[in-house]
Amino acid sequence: MTIAKIEVDRFSLTSSKSFDTIVAALKSAVGQPNMIEFFKETRATNSFPDLERVVRSGLGRTDLMLFAEFDLGDILRREAGSKTPKIIRLVIGNPLIMKEMVKHVPDSGSYAPVTVLIDERPDGVHISYDKMESFLLPYGNSDALSVARNLDAKITTLLRECAS
Repeated sequence: MTIAKIEVDRFSLTSSKSFDTIVAALKSAVGQPNMIEFFKETRATNSFPDLERVVRSGLGRTDLMLFAEFDLGDILRREAGSKTPKIIRLVIGNPLIMKEMVKHVPDSGSYAPVTVLIDERPDGVHISYDKMESFLLPYGNSDALSVARNLDAKITTLLRECAS
């Protein structure tokens, strides 16, 4: 058994825009395929070019797609009432980017697709993302780190756009 400690760099910014405006901007920038159909189609492909075509058809203008959405605020509101601040976790990524990291560092599959957390606080709407590079840094693989840095740049650029 091995236990490794991994230090994570969290990118976080605060926006004066409304929660709903930020979520809508982020969702409009990423593909939103029907994930049940998407996985059926990817499993049915017989070649990498076919798989790549299916993946690309599900991507948004940012070359990313929404895999899952967890409305954590809904669960809180059921306990505390409708005045509870909104909080949502969006799982976004690109299987082709993930593939490039996983082939060099299999453990990177534990971190991709990535999570973007958006939540309301008294000082504004916070948008947070744990940088992929920080997850992969301990593995020391320059190829995987290069892919991770590009992914981090893509996501942090998107988050800045949505917040400003």
